[in-house]
Amino acid sequence: MTRKQLQLSGLHCVSCSLLIEEELADIGVAAKANYAKQLVECTYDEKKITGATIQDVIEKLGYKIVS
Repeated sequence: MTRKQLQLSGLHCVSCSLLIEEELADIGVAAKANYAKQLVECTYDEKKITGATIQDVIEKLGYKIVS
């Protein structure tokens, strides 16, 4: 399993965090988002999911990945 932490911008509330967590869960990624810190920590199987796929999901929701 791969663990990756992403710095985001655009998270404004708990609902933003929950939305990201739910959308990533739909593709098989265990995620914990923290809107106050603008962070999301993802745990996933690199053989099934790529970092680019995670990035696409987050960006399609309207959030920006800073690093």
